[in-house]
Amino acid sequence: MVRKAIRGLALAALLAVGVTARPVPAVSQAPINCADRSEVIEFLARQYREKPAATAQINPHAIMEIYAADNGSWTLIVTDVNGRSCVILAGKNWESLPALPIPKA
Repeated sequence: MVRKAIRGLALAALLAVGVTARPVPAVSQAPINCADRSEVIEFLARQYREKPAATAQINPHAIMEIYAADNGSWTLIVTDVNGRSCVILAGKNWESLPALPIPKA
């Protein structure tokens, strides 16, 4: 059930590619939502001090990653197989939780 909910969230994230709280600037500094993955990651590190916090495969063609900073800011990006990343969502108050134990069957 949880896995199905996560897949639903990932699909919603893919459908919301145009929605973002913080656009990632291109080389020309014009606001856009997508750029080469290395540019997006460098921007998140430089501008917000965000570093990798979580990652998951959406399907064989895309992964999603969450970058978070110690101050609680976070950004969710989706990257395709061509290395193009799009900022999907961003927010505040990220909190890492310890891994939950797997119930024994």
